[in-house]
Amino acid sequence: MRKDISNRIQNVTNQILLDYQAGRDIDNMNVFNQPDSAAVIDIVNKLLSILFPGYYRPKFRSYNYDSRIAVVIEDVIYNLQKQITIALRFKEEYAPETDFELRMSAEELAIDFLERIPHIRALVNTDMQASYEGDPAAFSKDEIVLCYPGLLASTINRLAHELFLLGVPLIPRMMTEYAHSKTGIDIHPGATIGEYFFMDHGTGIVVGETSIIGKHVKIYQGVTIGALSTRGGQRLKGAKRHPTIEDNVTIYAGASILGGETTIGEGSVIGSNVFITSSVRPGTRISVKTQELIIDNEEDDIEKHGGIETFEDPRDSAADDTWYYVI
Repeated sequence: MRKDISNRIQNVTNQILLDYQAGRDIDNMNVFNQPDSAAVIDIVNKLLSILFPGYYRPKFRSYNYDSRIAVVIEDVIYNLQKQITIALRFKEEYAPETDFELRMSAEELAIDFLERIPHIRALVNTDMQASYEGDPAAFSKDEIVLCYPGLLASTINRLAHELFLLGVPLIPRMMTEYAHSKTGIDIHPGATIGEYFFMDHGTGIVVGETSIIGKHVKIYQGVTIGALSTRGGQRLKGAKRHPTIEDNVTIYAGASILGGETTIGEGSVIGSNVFITSSVRPGTRISVKTQELIIDNEEDDIEKHGGIETFEDPRDSAADDTWYYVI
């Protein structure tokens, strides 16, 4: 290697190492202070083999079916306990605990979680049924388990949700973000979802942390069940920021339903591309007939060209800077 190149490489290395000394959040260099993403993903895949023993194959072979499942369960408990031990240090209530006490707490949480597996499997079975009944293109339930991203995302979310309810930090979100990367479906582990949940196609669906979704709800691709504004930032933590979707609701592609006070009443049908920020009574049918696109600009006068109107900045008089479709 040429001496000048070698010197430049040494200089840039020294500059980067010096940059780590600034004391910022990004400068943390202890990789063992947070859960291991690869280990969490491995746990997720082993949990899927527990939920669906006839579909997801473990890496090892066994002649005895019960023995195989028992080994997978023990492996999950052992490795999940290790990751939870690391994650618990992110919660203030565990700060006084010794390493041994953290391991004991993590082991209890891991076993508590595995005890909920029969409950999770019962919910996932209803999702399989809803997927099969709701999609005439489904050849069989085997196809749904092996091919449908909606079922994979909702299944991982149901696993993560139980860990979330147990108060385990970080790991539930890592699980659902793995599902997000695999399926394009982003469901926060805090979201509460009832039985017979079906996401058709699924890509681009977003469901926020405090969303509550009832039974027999069907959602198509590109739907957002989200918050009106995040301007409050951390001050909004713990508040009900996302909508409630009651039983037997269908939400078609591209619809956005926003706000913690927004409730979509039982049996409603929400059409494609609508933008809803207030509650809807049970049995309502909503669709877009005409749209007004409201655009922020620097002009004071209203201009109207081909159905497009521009207004003065609505933030001068409105509570937030949300864009609305007028339905």
